[in-house]
Amino acid sequence: MKVIVASTVVPFLQGGYTVIVDSLAEELVKAGHEVEVLKFPFSSHHDELLEQMTALRLLDLTAHGDRLITVRFPSYLMRHPKKVVWFIHHHRGAYDLWGTRYQDIPLTPEGTRIRDSIMAADRVGLGECHRVFSNSRVVANRLRHFNDIEAEVLYPPLPNAIRYHCAGYNDTIFYLNRLVHHKRQWLAIEAMRHVSSGVRLLIAGKADPDTEGYVNELHQLVQRYGLKDRVTIVDDWVDEQRKVGFFAECLAVANFPLDEDSYGYPSLEAHHAGKAVLTTTDAGGTLELITDGRNGLVVPPEPLALAAAMDRLFIDRLQTQEMGQAGRGRMAELGINWRHVIERMLA
Repeated sequence: MKVIVASTVVPFLQGGYTVIVDSLAEELVKAGHEVEVLKFPFSSHHDELLEQMTALRLLDLTAHGDRLITVRFPSYLMRHPKKVVWFIHHHRGAYDLWGTRYQDIPLTPEGTRIRDSIMAADRVGLGECHRVFSNSRVVANRLRHFNDIEAEVLYPPLPNAIRYHCAGYNDTIFYLNRLVHHKRQWLAIEAMRHVSSGVRLLIAGKADPDTEGYVNELHQLVQRYGLKDRVTIVDDWVDEQRKVGFFAECLAVANFPLDEDSYGYPSLEAHHAGKAVLTTTDAGGTLELITDGRNGLVVPPEPLALAAAMDRLFIDRLQTQEMGQAGRGRMAELGINWRHVIERMLA
């Protein structure tokens, strides 16, 4: 089959969606299909959205390929009779984040017009799809609530999972994610104020454009609380070799963003490395993978509760290791593998 995999991208910024696009294309080729990858530079700034959406809508790929698989907003506006979307999230500022501190469209008549246009375009583009898949139940529920669209949940597997392994359990909880406020690395630092064990925290990730202020806040928190000997921040892109090493050696992995769209690749990387995941009761899609006491710990998003969980992971090493080792079984239960993904995408 000839398959086009298409997505919008932010140039020079890597994230979960770029991993999905590249790894899906690679796995399709491995399965014997002919694949063309289309990546369209895209800005999420509110006053540029509608022009870019119109440009994508004008792209008619009807004469090209047997299947068009689209990923990131708003690539599903392109036209093809066999269009499939692997929906990873809305432009959330127009949907579930509207009216919150993370709203990125101004609450003005013009901003409201932009929001209404986004929602109208989504109804058209998604309504045309041959199949609609989502990367989590959280996102499927948002599609049902906001767009009245039913989506089949198709969990993204980890690419090249064989690289991940366990090389032991040191004293460090590893938090790998983009450095943006809603990923809540700041909450991990707040929790470290209250730990009573010798547990350490390693935060790593690259800041989004225009979020350098948040990175400075993280460093200031460490300084203010006197945690320089306990908390390390690597505020840069972590290459694959170094990342695999961090996962291999850490005690456990932290991942507690606010209402995340999916479980997040760090959770899968943790389990492939035999490590438990510490998350929170409001972490969204992460809760579809992590079961409290089985393959990780789930606690309220409060510094004292998180500190107690960090101490528990440090002190009860046997249970921590058992929860990490249970991660592979949990992934198998959810059908997180590439063969299943490709079968559904091309059905």
